[in-house]
Amino acid sequence: MFLEKFCVGTDGADVVEVALQWWETRMNSDCPVFRSVVSELDELAPGVPLLALGQTVFWDEPMKAGVFRAFSCLGNDRKFVAGVHDTDYFAKFQMKGAGGFAALPHNDTTTKDLWSAAGEFSHIFGSETVVSKEKLTGAGAKVGLIEHVRPQMLDSVTEAYGWKGVVSLSAESKITAEKGLSRLFPHIYDTFSWALDESLSLISGDHHRESMVMRDRLLAMVCEARDQACDDSLACFYEGLLPKFYDVVAGGGVELETTRTSRLLKFTRETAGLQRFEIVDLFLNPVTREFAREAYDDSVRGSEIYTLDRFGSCALPFDLVIPGVGRGTLRLGNRGGVVMTDIPVGFSFKKPIETVEQLADVIEAKFGSDCVLVGKAVSLILMLGTEFVFVFHEGASGYVWRSEKMARLLAEAGHDLGWHPILRVKLNPWDAMDDCCAWLQLPEDMRRPFGTNEVSAPTFALRWREVVDGQKQVLRDLGDVRRPLALLGYLQSKLGGQWERLAGEYQAIAGDFSRLGNQIGEVKYRKRGVLNQLKLAKAERNELEHAKGRHWREFLFEKDAGEDERKTREEFGTKIAVVDERIWILKSEFRKLEEEQRNLVDSPAVRRIREKRFNIALEAELMRVKLIREAVVSGEGLAKAGYRPSAWWFPLVCPDGTWFRSTMMKTECRLEPLVVRSEVGAS
Repeated sequence: MFLEKFCVGTDGADVVEVALQWWETRMNSDCPVFRSVVSELDELAPGVPLLALGQTVFWDEPMKAGVFRAFSCLGNDRKFVAGVHDTDYFAKFQMKGAGGFAALPHNDTTTKDLWSAAGEFSHIFGSETVVSKEKLTGAGAKVGLIEHVRPQMLDSVTEAYGWKGVVSLSAESKITAEKGLSRLFPHIYDTFSWALDESLSLISGDHHRESMVMRDRLLAMVCEARDQACDDSLACFYEGLLPKFYDVVAGGGVELETTRTSRLLKFTRETAGLQRFEIVDLFLNPVTREFAREAYDDSVRGSEIYTLDRFGSCALPFDLVIPGVGRGTLRLGNRGGVVMTDIPVGFSFKKPIETVEQLADVIEAKFGSDCVLVGKAVSLILMLGTEFVFVFHEGASGYVWRSEKMARLLAEAGHDLGWHPILRVKLNPWDAMDDCCAWLQLPEDMRRPFGTNEVSAPTFALRWREVVDGQKQVLRDLGDVRRPLALLGYLQSKLGGQWERLAGEYQAIAGDFSRLGNQIGEVKYRKRGVLNQLKLAKAERNELEHAKGRHWREFLFEKDAGEDERKTREEFGTKIAVVDERIWILKSEFRKLEEEQRNLVDSPAVRRIREKRFNIALEAELMRVKLIREAVVSGEGLAKAGYRPSAWWFPLVCPDGTWFRSTMMKTECRLEPLVVRSEVGAS
């Protein structure tokens, strides 16, 4: 176990002993929420182990140490299992000509399609909250203009604050269990160091030195886990870190068992009879397979999750992981099957597979005893939910309601596999800072919203909710301000300073343009008059030409015309010439008026004024974008950072454990049933 002995205010007493005494005292006296959920769970799922399953140890998973400690201190002797979800794909990001690994930020431009789960890091206040172009546009920003005049600006403007994800840059698809640690570890270590150092830069006050010591301890733990890893895999490294992180976050005393999904879901003749594989039987048994397929499809329909037909004929909602080959959808026919790995792998059998035991026999005979059968997102919950009580943070695993729908459909048809409820945990870390003695240097994006550069933790706890609400209002207000003059007025009222001068300057320019507009309007009025005269002259000329033609046909064409008729024709020509001269004069006058208008619009003085107006409007637009970013980071981003905080923030900010313990006292818990059995029975 990892022990700390620098707890502030304990006169050198071992922090683990202090922490354990606190847990024993407070959980038995001041924590009705945990007492209630423990009692309810003892009734619904007596003795069933709690399972905390995550893809990385560097995010919020170790916060569940508080749940484990609370259960223990309340006398609940159920087993606590912390596992690494190592059968999901490790993130990859395609970059032309690239290879290896990289730690990348997430924005709405160059890394728009990036995702990372097994390698994500965020420092204090950070979260994967991208300031998307949609959010910018919704708050009135002229994104197209910004892209034109500041081509690279949106990279940083849209970037999620305080977050980086380690991703593979190669085209290969590998699950976490197959990712070698040797090449990956430097990127993991450097990105964790970045997150720690950025967090340290935001911690001030008397205990900064203790935080620096904790930073070194955390890095030492990472290096120690690297040296002690059972093999050269990321999954083994993460599993080794789990108990260390759980202990340092909770202050010690967390008794848990570690595992990985590659171990939990290992599929052999020996394991096929485990309860976790019962749901597979429903998709193999000829009596139930069609209904099971329909239940799955009904549960995922309307989402981004594929229905089974999208995976090809005879597909099951389970993937098979074949060591050295990869992971792919399992498809079973009557005499053969295929695993849809990058290069599909086929296999045959003599008679149709109708039980999970038969499937295990075929798989082990063909691919060996180290294969893993893992359910697709919705199915995975229902596999492990038969033997464990999942511990999920509130808001995590957003597709769980689809698993619940599938479980309900199966149960209503008489196939209730005894699924246990999910234990939901809602953390309130920012509120819990009211008991923390730390001081915080706010990042630049949060200084204006909070109105200060530095704040004590209790003050932060007192103010953060009003700041979040205030920034939501800022986004609404900015969305209502569309025209430059209105935006300048908003900036003048909210920020003052230079914006008072710029708003006045813009109004003066608007006055200049108003006067210019009047002048241009006068020229346009004169142009319209000339055009009207020109139109009449052309009409008159047309009429003379028509009359001349009629006269020709009536009196001259193939006729012996007299002198009078020839004179009449000459008079037509004279009249047309007069009108032509008038038309020429009018056209000349119109050209002069156009030139006068161009001189008014395009004179150097006017161009300078127009450029000045554009620059002021652009400056206001750039400030709008900055305010939008601040509002998202200090509003939605700060709230999301509190929903699922990185567990190591807590010992770093408060090495004596105060912040973590206060957070656990303010934690809300509830049970979320996968199947509401009273409703099932009634139906």
